[in-house]
Amino acid sequence: MNDVQRLKEMGIPVWGLRRPELFPNVALNTLTLPDTCKLLFVSETTPNEHDAWLFGKILASMKLTPDQALRLPKEALSNLKSHALEWCWFAGVDAIAMADVKQLTSPSLSLLQDNPDAKKALWVQIRQHER
Repeated sequence: MNDVQRLKEMGIPVWGLRRPELFPNVALNTLTLPDTCKLLFVSETTPNEHDAWLFGKILASMKLTPDQALRLPKEALSNLKSHALEWCWFAGVDAIAMADVKQLTSPSLSLLQDNPDAKKALWVQIRQHER
């Protein structure tokens, strides 16, 4: 069994390694998203149950399902290789320019919950990209 298989079995993504030098056989510079991923949610925190509900509602307004979205921390973007993304949503982190991808920015989901102005600003961004 190679290092990549061991990491997969442990549920550790390659980009999540803190000491990559311990895994010399792992190619750290590539991260390939599945073709089914249409929205990349870039956030430092994984949504909790309450935030996930809001996330699902926002995705539904975009005619996407949770199965079509993945979350990555911002530092993993530098390892992104191939993708079929349509959207990239930066929540609570500074946006990075990505070619041929519609970009959204907002506060983190937990801050978005109780902020109608921020929700409206996100909604306006979504609608502008859908024209």
